[in-house]
Amino acid sequence: MMTGHEIRETFLRFFEERGHVRVPSSPLLPANDPTLLFANAGMNQFKDVFTGVERRPYKRATSAQKCIRAGGKHNDLDDVGKTARHHTFFEMLGNFSFGDYFKREAIEYALDLLLNVYKLPPERLWFTVYETDDEAAALWAEAGVAPERILRFGAKENFWQMGDTGPCGPCSEIHYYQGPDPHDPTKNRAELVNGPGDETIEIWNLVFMQYDRSADGTLTPLPAPSVDTGAGLERLAAVLQGVRSNFDTDLLRPLVDFAAELAGREYVADSHEGFAMRVIADHARATAFSIADGIYPGNEGRNYVLRKIMRRAIYHGRHALGLDRLFFHRVTDKVVEMMRGPYPELEAARALIERIVKSEEERFGATLSTGLQKLEALLATVPQGEMPDYKELARLYDTFGTPRDLIRVSLEERGISIPEDEFNLRFEEALGELQRASARSAQARAKTKEVYARLAERLGRTEFTGYEGTRLAGARVVALIKDDEEVDELRAGDEGELVLDRTPFYAEAGGQVGDTGVIVTSEADARVLDTQAPVNGLTVHRVRIERGAFKAGDEVTAQVDAERRDAIRRNHTATHLLHAALREVLGAHVKQAGSLVAPNRLRFDFTHFQPLTAEEIAEIERLVNEQILRNVAVHTEIMPLAEALRSGAMALFGEKYGERVRVLTVPGFSKELCGGTHVRATGDIGPFKIVRDEAIASGTRRVEAITGTDAIARFQEDEALVNALASELRTARERLPETVEKLQEELRRARREIEELRVKLAAGTVSTSAQDGEVRQCAGIKVLVREASELDASGLRQLSDALLAQLKSGVVVLGRRAEGKASIIVRTSADLRSTIPAGQVIRELAPILGGRGGGRADMAEGGGPEPEKLPEALRASYDIVERIASSSKAA
Repeated sequence: MMTGHEIRETFLRFFEERGHVRVPSSPLLPANDPTLLFANAGMNQFKDVFTGVERRPYKRATSAQKCIRAGGKHNDLDDVGKTARHHTFFEMLGNFSFGDYFKREAIEYALDLLLNVYKLPPERLWFTVYETDDEAAALWAEAGVAPERILRFGAKENFWQMGDTGPCGPCSEIHYYQGPDPHDPTKNRAELVNGPGDETIEIWNLVFMQYDRSADGTLTPLPAPSVDTGAGLERLAAVLQGVRSNFDTDLLRPLVDFAAELAGREYVADSHEGFAMRVIADHARATAFSIADGIYPGNEGRNYVLRKIMRRAIYHGRHALGLDRLFFHRVTDKVVEMMRGPYPELEAARALIERIVKSEEERFGATLSTGLQKLEALLATVPQGEMPDYKELARLYDTFGTPRDLIRVSLEERGISIPEDEFNLRFEEALGELQRASARSAQARAKTKEVYARLAERLGRTEFTGYEGTRLAGARVVALIKDDEEVDELRAGDEGELVLDRTPFYAEAGGQVGDTGVIVTSEADARVLDTQAPVNGLTVHRVRIERGAFKAGDEVTAQVDAERRDAIRRNHTATHLLHAALREVLGAHVKQAGSLVAPNRLRFDFTHFQPLTAEEIAEIERLVNEQILRNVAVHTEIMPLAEALRSGAMALFGEKYGERVRVLTVPGFSKELCGGTHVRATGDIGPFKIVRDEAIASGTRRVEAITGTDAIARFQEDEALVNALASELRTARERLPETVEKLQEELRRARREIEELRVKLAAGTVSTSAQDGEVRQCAGIKVLVREASELDASGLRQLSDALLAQLKSGVVVLGRRAEGKASIIVRTSADLRSTIPAGQVIRELAPILGGRGGGRADMAEGGGPEPEKLPEALRASYDIVERIASSSKAA
């Protein structure tokens, strides 16, 4: 029996032997493709090749692509664990032809591999074609497939497209009957292909890429007919290993068993616990691979989807398997152990994966509590027994991760009983509506304008001359754009876009902002406001015409704002030095997670789990400035991507690299792939200073820094500020810290004295408070209730101690309003703790404020976001104590 790893290797080697270049999987973080949350198909990394925008040195390729389908058009998240074959993470095996071979060879290769290499029995195979694709049907028959096993289907089953727009075409699917007897005509029959049940499953899809679909649905023939195939490794493994479920293959079953082992239970497939184990196994793979590829849990986009995947697994572990300790990081580590051979990036990120998963699991407990609070607040807005809006319930699930079954339990506790099937149906409808609205919004923002795609196809790549200089004479206008449409002319006063055949202007990419400057002729001037690359390889200058007019064919002189470019170059090279210094000081787990290189500052996002200490910041600054003072020459070299990576050059996930890349080296310190503009020697950067360190997401931090003249200006400002403080405090510069600390201690002492006086004044009025109605007898128990908003939280606790001591026997309830919230503390004397538990009192008071509370029998605290209701809550204290006391006596 072939293992999953052997099946993958056999596939790739088969196509290598037939002239295909083995191309490594692209990261799960899509490169420069905002239409995708994750890489979800083998063809993603070849999209621009299919459309003709990008050229590769090969026309045949094969790959094993890491894929996640858990958001957007392809979303299998809610089916994971319920079926034998749905996953969030899976591997897509594929072979590709870029205008080389087409249907005949693709069909012959597939049949050869399945029958002669994998040795699958032909009587178990079915072949489908698009309803009008007579050519594909004839080719299958010519290759030896029995005509009755070639079936035709419509566009839903046999016309493939990556998204609403982009490359697409008819496809031919190969299905496999998994039942016990392939000769049983009642089971192994045509009606069950793409039909009910899952005994006959699709294992390979051959897409014959012929068209590019535009936003209005128009199908435009691609430059050359191409082939894109996809075979799910997990499904192939199930077939070749003779199991009915992907979760029983050697790719997934060890993870299922490991989850069972952690829970101390046996894996029983048809049980709620078995379902939970499958979810954990699948989601652990998605989590480990995502983090290794630079995707971390967060609150937006793909980061939020990953967070939802992780929390879904953690919740099932806690709720179904009783895993109340941290466990999920152990399952993701098992993934690393199993998959590090074919995917060494997992081993490289092993420690990072463990830390992020642990952190997220710890955070989930607090978030679960928040979600339940939000649910209680929502239920409080509707009358008792009335059903809230399903959309609002779905929003709690989608935004806060409040588990669906806990939502149902809370509803039932309020007397709202709904059949589970009806609840799930209505909930799914509401959730789907929310997610569709979110997807429509994201797609509307992300779609590339058609005008740029047409220009890129017609004009090809814009030649960039900006590495050599900032001025270029003799460039030619090849296109003009206004209001998203190509035009013949731009006149004085117009704002639009110019496309040149060559340009020294750098288009925004890799974090570096676009250049500004001027484009002129003898009769016209245009101010360049920004430079962008809306599609790969096409540079667009966003301009305001200040004099004359520009037409296609005009010869122009392009001049970049050289002073601004110099400032950008200083900051960009400093970013590389900062990255290397961060890794040296903090550790190899540091990876770039984003950047901004502007003329006045640089911003660098990176993986790390705690704020930088003052000592770490000082050491990072020292290392960077040390490299600047060395004034070593900065080297750039063009080399093949594979060679660059082997040489140790660092690549940035989310960036798209061609077959040949630009490598920037600061000898002995930094080596990265980078297409940006840089200084000639490190000394050109000038002084370097970090000005901010902050967290921007779980496990991700952001550093901002300045260089050159901006750093000098900052040093001068700091100098002036220190001198002013020293003068104001009448002390020497070197004694400033000591002087400030002395003043702070005096302030703290004064504040303590003021607070103590407030408490004494407040406590001193209790002797007359009975006359004011503050102390009442409730079922024979003295109850003192007071608002003390003039005190802080600490003062409120001190006052409760003093008042309870004066009462000797009784209950004290104090409240305060501050910062838009209200809080209450309840104290019960020792003799009444069993009769009037403080925790029981606060649990009834806090909801009046829209919040929650809890605590011990002698002291409890709570509060809520509705401070205007504090008087109502305090008045209610008497009735609550009386009712609890009466109930206790009756019992």
